[in-house]
Amino acid sequence: MRVATWNVNSVKQRLPRLLDWLDQRRPDVVCLQELKMTDDVFATLIGPDLTDRGYLFASNGEPQWNGVALLSRVGLDDVTIGIPGAPGFPHVEGRAISATCGGVRVHSLYVPNGREPGSDHYTYKLEWLAKLRDQVAADPSDVLVCGDMNIAPTDADVFDPAAFAGHTHVTAPERSALAALADLGLRDVVRERWPDEPVFSYWDYRAGMFHKNLGMRIDLILASGPVADRRAAAWIDRLARKGTAPSDHAPVILDLDSAPDGDVGPMVPPPSAGRPRGRGVKLPQSK
Repeated sequence: MRVATWNVNSVKQRLPRLLDWLDQRRPDVVCLQELKMTDDVFATLIGPDLTDRGYLFASNGEPQWNGVALLSRVGLDDVTIGIPGAPGFPHVEGRAISATCGGVRVHSLYVPNGREPGSDHYTYKLEWLAKLRDQVAADPSDVLVCGDMNIAPTDADVFDPAAFAGHTHVTAPERSALAALADLGLRDVVRERWPDEPVFSYWDYRAGMFHKNLGMRIDLILASGPVADRRAAAWIDRLARKGTAPSDHAPVILDLDSAPDGDVGPMVPPPSAGRPRGRGVKLPQSK
């Protein structure tokens, strides 16, 4: 079973690329983030194309922002919209959806950004993550927690830790909230497979960050032990970040039991820039 997660940064903007990617990679389960459309629009715009490809689907959308979806060719049962008790800002946003697919409980998540440490948005992010942990802890099933977590788990997951000092995504409270999921027995399948390699899933659009391979790994697949033990391959589909009008995120792919493309990775294809040499480079938003 092939599971993928991808922040597409607008289904409407990425529709041809998304459909081509589905045809090329043929994932069995797909977690999408940043739909940026309502459920009705999602179903009208892409529903027939998904049905033609054998996917069942469910979404938790909003008119302009956020939005998550699950696509599955191996069943889509017991769909849950949102996270029980999750806070709003001010309304409860479309940031979570879960369902049972192929015997595994799959969560598609778009974690709040946090904006600035100490801000109301940051507090909201930490409270939201605490409720996510409660939800996952209450689930007795084999679990996959997938999505744009908006947290780099360690300093190894950013091109230059010094460039991120004072910014969200790398602070100790955020990383502690993410580690609380690991404490439930969830394993970071990409990092487990590639413990010593530079691996990124997001590159800012600005300042040539992608071509210089100055990125972050904030899109994760976390698996409960029995699921993680089935890993045949775990990798970043960097090819989907290349070309015209891409998302700023690349898909993360987990192959269970067998690997159609072989045990590839960590990023496919490898970046031409090689290992990042970003020391002293400022983040674009800091300029």
